[in-house]
Amino acid sequence: MSEDILNFLNERYPVVLQKIEAVSDGMYRCYGNQGIYYARIGQYRTYEEQLEEVQWTNFLYEQGVGVSPAVPSVNGHVVETILPGDDLVVFYKAAPGSHLERTEWRASVLKSLGRQIGRMHRLTKEYEKSRPFKYIGDWHHQEEYQFDQYIPREETTIRERAHAVISEIKALPIEEATYGMIHGDLWLENIVVGPGQSVTMIDFQDCEKHYWVYDLAVPFYSALHYTFAGQGNISDYGKSIFASLIDGYLMEHAISDKTLQQIPVFLKLKEIFEYSLMHMYWDQRKLSEEQVRIMNLYRIRIEQDHPVTGW
Repeated sequence: MSEDILNFLNERYPVVLQKIEAVSDGMYRCYGNQGIYYARIGQYRTYEEQLEEVQWTNFLYEQGVGVSPAVPSVNGHVVETILPGDDLVVFYKAAPGSHLERTEWRASVLKSLGRQIGRMHRLTKEYEKSRPFKYIGDWHHQEEYQFDQYIPREETTIRERAHAVISEIKALPIEEATYGMIHGDLWLENIVVGPGQSVTMIDFQDCEKHYWVYDLAVPFYSALHYTFAGQGNISDYGKSIFASLIDGYLMEHAISDKTLQQIPVFLKLKEIFEYSLMHMYWDQRKLSEEQVRIMNLYRIRIEQDHPVTGW
């Protein structure tokens, strides 16, 4: 299978690749004379949705946003089809840099990330004026937000909390200043940091129409859970990294105090989202001890309505 994919890529793209390796389901790292590339192969979204995504991200790249460009095929297509199965292929140039170790996520890096997010949002607003998104839908229509399908019926308190959070967010006004196309999954593993703390955002396959602030809530949530290693108070740490993220964001895109006050409900949405994914993707009959521990920790936090930040 890998050999077939390698041959396809060499035939269809202006590269000479010697080796490929699977890095996740549907994603392959490709090595060639011109450097490293990534091939995304699958049908996680329709052709129209993937084309809309890639045209947008290539625009962002051309405007100087830290994203990886999709390489057109020799036919001039940024989304290709590979047989058999009609899988769709997007071929990316690798981002410069690497994933940081947890101790390397300093405030200055998060400020750089915030600035890239702000620039992405500002330019996306301009992009949407002339090229509105027709195929990629609103966040609450995506399967991953259908919490009732995955959170067990007997977990009544968690389901009530989920309904309340979804209802509160859906009640917010949809305005150009607060709502548009976002990355949607800016976990720290989807951030590559290069020389001079340059930041590249990767893996846009979960992009969606959502409130801009969610693209700030997700990396903050990720950093709070991943990068703190003691030697202080986690509440103080959270305040400092959040301030850095917002400082960077404000260099490129405005955000009101009212919107910032909504951060806790978006953090709670992310927490419930992650808990629902555990039911969606983990085999509940074969959970490891670590998975049981994590799920129970989430159950306690959600049932008792613990604030994600503590402030």
